[in-house]
Amino acid sequence: MNKSCLECGDKIIGREDKKFCSDGCRNAYNNKINKDSNNFMRNINNKLRKNYRILCELNTEGKSKTTRTKLVSKGFDFEYFTNILQTKTGNTYYFLYDQGYMLLENEYYMLVKKDI
Repeated sequence: MNKSCLECGDKIIGREDKKFCSDGCRNAYNNKINKDSNNFMRNINNKLRKNYRILCELNTEGKSKTTRTKLVSKGFDFEYFTNILQTKTGNTYYFLYDQGYMLLENEYYMLVKKDI
């Protein structure tokens, strides 16, 4: 039974369940199917990544405080986050993956990191 590579179409030699002729073809194929499908998705993912990097930079200890002004000056966009956590005490945390923030008084924010 002759099988051909899903990426380049070359003949595959080796195990019967192989789908690609080389690691390069496997990587190229997976990069194509996993890339952001359009500009809208790409732009949102870029904003999420930027917000995440800013929180990581400002929250090196796992728990810290900062101001809205500092977040905004670094380019933080409060409209983009991955999930919301409502605590039993009524506090609302906004998370970007494992990095989160909560609004305090006077434009201050508590930055936290979830233990994974």
